[in-house]
Amino acid sequence: MESFILSKISESIAVKSRLAKDRDLLEIIKKAAWQIIHVFQSGGKVLFCGNGGSAADAQHLAAEFSGRFYFDRDPLFAEALHVNSSYITAVANDYSYDEVYARLVKAKGAKGDILIGISTSGNSKNIIRAFQECKKSEVSTIALTGSTGGQMKAETDLLINVPSTDTPRIQETHILIGHIICEIVERELFKEKEYDR
Repeated sequence: MESFILSKISESIAVKSRLAKDRDLLEIIKKAAWQIIHVFQSGGKVLFCGNGGSAADAQHLAAEFSGRFYFDRDPLFAEALHVNSSYITAVANDYSYDEVYARLVKAKGAKGDILIGISTSGNSKNIIRAFQECKKSEVSTIALTGSTGGQMKAETDLLINVPSTDTPRIQETHILIGHIICEIVERELFKEKEYDR
């Protein structure tokens, strides 16, 4: 059992090591952070969406922005789009589950906002539909996926594709990337607070 546990830890470390060595991917992560900074500086919103574990990650990262990350500061407008269960079940029942995020983008998204879609496969139909709706509303998009990017690769403005095809390892790395972005954003927007720590 101990060797099994160690093998899983080693697999997770290996994915993060590949990420650390991929200078192009590191540059994309930095670019994503600066896009989010610009959205907040301009009074825009950062929206998140995902399914299953990725929905949990979306909610987690939205809370880091709207609550706090490392230090006390003003809240930032970030929201995970799945948190209203009555809305999700109504739209899934009356229309299609594929439409649950696209309709919210149409209702809440505005020019200058950004939608971060999280999908390990990159093939989540409801996120693809939301990205397509973003184009109409001039909402920018960032996709967090696994290595191939899936179908979302062709629909997003910025692709952060974790170098793995193993769902749990991808999810673990999504949270690492999300936390790095949150810290960059918080430090840049609230420098005086950061220095007071």
